Amino acid sequence: MKTLIPFLEDMRSHLGTNYRKIVADAGYESEENYEYLKKNDMASYIKPKTYECEKKRSFKNAIGNRENMTYDRVTDSYICANGKRVECQGTKKGKSRNGYVTEKTVYACHDCAGCPYKKDCIRGNNSKLPLEQREKHFEVSKRFLELRAEDKERIASEEGKMLRMNRSIQSEGAFADVKETQLFRRFLGTGHLNALTETVICVLAHNFNKLHHKIQNGTQGRYLFPLKNLA
Repeated sequence: MKTLIPFLEDMRSHLGTNYRKIVADAGYESEENYEYLKKNDMASYIKPKTYECEKKRSFKNAIGNRENMTYDRVTDSYICANGKRVECQGTKKGKSRNGYVTEKTVYACHDCAGCPYKKDCIRGNNSKLPLEQREKHFEVSKRFLELRAEDKERIASEEGKMLRMNRSIQSEGAFADVKETQLFRRFLGTGHLNALTETVICVLAHNFNKLHHKIQNGTQGRYLFPLKNLA
């Protein structure tokens, strides 16, 4: 999560320009990364952390998930499965190691006593309070949800699907080739310089092999593979 911005800054220092479309897996999702990309005119195509979970029936049926509650924009509150309001209690701010400040809205329900859904709604084993005394509460960054919604719209488009498919082909395929084909699973030398040297040799071997296959298949200059349309 904290490596995306340094990666992009390093690339810009070498290339003198920015990539306009940034495709990454769920591990890179954060409000800070979203905000950085937006401010630098780069479109994010990052899979949200909950993207796959949201498709599962268990997630959709989990009444304790904020996403499954009805949001009342007028009163800025959520309505739970028992018809009670999880109301806004105020905001709190936090700061990342890079100095990025996030603002989260705190929501809580003080009417959870005797709720028949409490066992399914309030989860977690870290609280010392017995379940009967606990109340529903959660924190939400509204800015993060706004940026995530924009990102989800992009990755759900045809272009987003194509870019995400090609990211999987290029990055995951490279890892597989290095580990399985080249059998490179650990460094032989010690120290930073030796590790860097082995990495460069490994990368060169992978790229030469990839170029050879492209020449054999006549696919030089092709950077992206189109999506296959199902019949």
